[in-house]
This record gives sequence, structure tokens and C-alpha cells, in this order.
Amino acid sequence: MTQFLNFHTHNFPPTPDEKSIYNLLIQDIGRFGEVENNWLSVGIHPWYTHPEDWQSQLTVVEQVAGHKNVLAIGECGLDRGILLPLETQLTIFKAQVTLAEQLQKPVVIHCVRAFNELLQWKKQIKPSVPLIVHGFNNKPEIMQQLLAHGFYFSLGVALLKPESNAAKVLKTIPLTRLFLENDDRDTPIEKIYEAAAVQLEIPISALKNQIWTNFATVFNQ
Repeated sequence: MTQFLNFHTHNFPPTPDEKSIYNLLIQDIGRFGEVENNWLSVGIHPWYTHPEDWQSQLTVVEQVAGHKNVLAIGECGLDRGILLPLETQLTIFKAQVTLAEQLQKPVVIHCVRAFNELLQWKKQIKPSVPLIVHGFNNKPEIMQQLLAHGFYFSLGVALLKPESNAAKVLKTIPLTRLFLENDDRDTPIEKIYEAAAVQLEIPISALKNQIWTNFATVFNQ
């Protein structure tokens, strides 16, 4: 593939030099008809959960999740930085992973200061679908724990800062477990690939090929 794979983005439409997985937020799901010809991920982000009515949100996700261009469920997950109790977040997260299991689609995970809970859940539930922590920018010790339990990692604009955790862990993440993204930033995905290739000391072409290989593995493409 000559295009860059942008694993997770909130920017639409994609640029001509990228193939992206657009994250359709629950509050924007009415736009599904507008974007359904593109690769998508769909889920309930913990920031936008309606705690008293999340089952209705899940029903809306279920209505579109089976579409062939919905490649993944998410982003969904756990976030200690919001007021919604972590126990409630975990219930909603589990429900979305159950949907992903039914559809045999990967899960894009948002996790902020809740990696212990995420790992504990993974050990207990042992889901069969691939789990990808997007926007990973945490300590090497956390990365190693997640790696030991089969997680994939998508790294983003933090790679542009050499002192970031993302830059520090990049060389220790197996290339077979790596994706790149620009999330909700304006930074072109090409710039993130350039930074990663420099830090990994490999050609951009080799990095692109590896990430497309990872994509084929995770998404059965």
C-alpha cells in the first residue's frame, strides 16, 4: 500500500495520501449515512456516556456496528479523569466488548489512569478479539504489562516530543504490535510516520509496510 494507515482519527474527510479509520462518536452517529463509505470505528466514549441511559446509546451502536465498513468497536474504555464512577464505566465498557465479541471485531480502547483495572479485566474475561490501546503515551512498565497480555498499541502526536513516554517506549514495542494515528489533532499522519521512522531507524516505506501487515492481521483483511 502506498497510502499511510491512520489507525484512529477524528478528522474527516481523509487526505488523499492516507487511509484512515474514522472514529464516529456516539453523539455524531446521525452522520453515519454521510461517512459509511469510509472505514469507521463506532462506540461509546466514556466522556460522552449518558450514565442513566447508556443502554439506549448501546442500542444505537448495535444498529450500525454490523456494517462492513465498521471495522472496530470504540473508542471505549476507562478514564479516571472524569466524574462518572469507574465501576459504571467498566460496566459500559464490558457491554461494548461483548458486542465486539459477537461481531468478532477489534476494540479501540481509551484508557486514562486506569490501566490496573484494564489489566485486571483482561485477566478475568480473556476476550478473543484484538484490543488496541489508542494514543498510548505511558510508562515502559505499563507497556510491558499490556504487551504481556496481548494488547496492541497505537501511538500519535506524542512521538513528535522526544521526551514523551510514547517516544521512550517506541523502540521496545514489537513492530508487529504497532499502529500510528493522529487522533483529533491537525498533525498530518505523514509527520507522525516520519518521527517514528527516525526513532526506529528504519525507512518510512518499511514502517508503512509493517503497519499494513499489522492491519491485515488484526482486521482479517
